[in-house]
Amino acid sequence: MDKIRPLVILGVDPGLASTGVGVIQQVGQREWRALFHGHVTTGEATPLPARLDKIFRLVEDAVEEYRPSFLSIESIFFAVNVRSAVLMAHGRGVALLAAAQRGVEVHEYAPAEIKQSVVGRGRATKEQVGQMVTTLLKLDAPPRVDHEADALAAALCHAFRGVTPLAAQVARAADRPTRDDDGYAARRELLGKMLTGRKRRRR
Repeated sequence: MDKIRPLVILGVDPGLASTGVGVIQQVGQREWRALFHGHVTTGEATPLPARLDKIFRLVEDAVEEYRPSFLSIESIFFAVNVRSAVLMAHGRGVALLAAAQRGVEVHEYAPAEIKQSVVGRGRATKEQVGQMVTTLLKLDAPPRVDHEADALAAALCHAFRGVTPLAAQVARAADRPTRDDDGYAARRELLGKMLTGRKRRRR
């Protein structure tokens, strides 16, 4: 009988100027570890097709190397800045194409939903996201680039919200609110302790 392969999720924080990816693997009923996180940047002086090719290859390489069952990606939020949303859409498009060509199931989450799921606050700061990702994945240090931390957070969001336990390798998205996932209360408590610790250090 073949051994069940541990569940792997690829998170993507899309953008045209910079795109981050983060790969996590399930190691227990509620535990995950980071396999990889990285990013690419593209400059405005570079032709658009070349910029998109660079993003596509980043996601394609991650898919080929780690064979994720799911890709979790940030959805577009138009209310902030339409131009930024359009630029972000370019990066999202090639990331989705890389996943589709290899049959990876895609799930989209709003930015606030990702923060709510991972940090416990929909308006969490970049620093808080990085700290919580570091704690939850037991990283030696926070990712140096925000886009990498956000990509890992996107992957964790789907891990907490959308997938079934490790034994059910046929995992599919579960239709339930973020706050109902098993570890939500624990992450809220952890965030509270982190913020309390910071206040004490400032005194």
